[in-house]
Amino acid sequence: MNRRYTNWLIVIIILIIISAFIVSRDSITIPNPFNGQTLFTRNTAIRLGLDLRGGLQTLLEADVPADSQVSAQDLAITRQILENRANGLGVSEVVMQTAGDRRIVAEFPGVSNPEEVVAALQQTALLEFVDFGTSPVAVGSKIETDYQTSSAGSSVTPTPAVTATVDPNQPTPDASQPPTAGTVYKTVMTGADLKEANVQTDSFGKPAVGFNLSDKGAQIFSDYTSTHTGQYLGIVLDKTVISAPVVNTPITDGSGIIQGSFTAEEANTLAVKLSYGALPVPVKVVESRTVGATLGEESVRKSLVAGLIGLTVVLLFMGLFYRVPGIIADLALFTYILITLAIFKFGIPGLFPYVTLTTPGIAGFILSIGMAVDANVLIFERMKEELRSGRNLRQAIDLGWTRAWPSIRDSNTSTLITCLILYIFGSSFGASMVKGFSVTLALGVLVSLFTAIIVTRTFLHTLLDNVKSVEHPRWFGL
Repeated sequence: MNRRYTNWLIVIIILIIISAFIVSRDSITIPNPFNGQTLFTRNTAIRLGLDLRGGLQTLLEADVPADSQVSAQDLAITRQILENRANGLGVSEVVMQTAGDRRIVAEFPGVSNPEEVVAALQQTALLEFVDFGTSPVAVGSKIETDYQTSSAGSSVTPTPAVTATVDPNQPTPDASQPPTAGTVYKTVMTGADLKEANVQTDSFGKPAVGFNLSDKGAQIFSDYTSTHTGQYLGIVLDKTVISAPVVNTPITDGSGIIQGSFTAEEANTLAVKLSYGALPVPVKVVESRTVGATLGEESVRKSLVAGLIGLTVVLLFMGLFYRVPGIIADLALFTYILITLAIFKFGIPGLFPYVTLTTPGIAGFILSIGMAVDANVLIFERMKEELRSGRNLRQAIDLGWTRAWPSIRDSNTSTLITCLILYIFGSSFGASMVKGFSVTLALGVLVSLFTAIIVTRTFLHTLLDNVKSVEHPRWFGL
């Protein structure tokens, strides 16, 4: 066996070991060898979709007049904000997709409190910057402001609706006073012109939240802070106070920093609320239903049975019909299954974190198991033809791969194109099950190409390079 196949064999063995490790564990934690702290941690448990695990499915619609145009960009941003909000509730594996030009389909597998999730989605997420004057108001207090939202979803306020924030040079005093009963606070501006907010450190090295405003917001904020130095400017989300910093100096450049007794987590939470607090498009829940897990458990059981039956038939066919090459292909098939499951559980960094399995997704995986040997069938038939024509085994293996490749390439390319079409359809119309099927099938096709072209070929050369086919024709089904 030449050096190229030796190198590939080492790579394949490493992949098998890593894949088996990932598949066998529900979480992976890597400690830092220098300080004993956690260097890396990842949840690698199998994620089941709504139809398998049960949970909540909700259909949201833009809460605007029927003749109002909703841009695709605003709807996409709204979907992202809602997903961030759901994740903030601790709901994991949320699936949200835009459906058409006015709707968002949301799925929450494993949700135990549907009412809380629906209530959170229906929040207006109105971000306001409120004049508290010289009296601080306790964080978490519910207050009344003079800024109101109309039933159609558009905002109505007696003051300009723009964004602001605060730039104290010293830590914010403790806002410990409850709001005065019946007090209606003046809204200086809303979150409409807040461009971004992020976690920074202040001059003392403590966590703080930096921000940038639009030109319009910067002007109004400059006017306000120039005349209200030393007073409290409350940051209010859905009429609840989330911060109450002091204006220490006028801010005229449209950027600043919010200081206080923040932990890193608290600073990050505040930055997220500032960045994703307001929805570009108001939404309403038009349909919500709880999906039970009983059907999911039955689907998983039947899918496993179907998969085992299919796998057994494929293994027997390859072993009986192609003999030694078929058995080697079976070994490559187990390699394929390990690698694919590892990708499902661990994901691919930079592309996606993991795969959420639905019933169609499992069907796509099972289908890909059968397709994983398609290339081997083509290659082995070509290899047998080369052996019959008098080629030695090494030549027959290489020529079999070379001459079967155009057919393998074209058939798998057509399947990947079909998967892309299904993925686009599922994304555009909120059909998450169609999307799940296309993802698992496409991943299966890509991994099967690797196992057929690289793994099987390497195994064959490793085991058979020193075997004379003319002395053992039955080993190759001749």
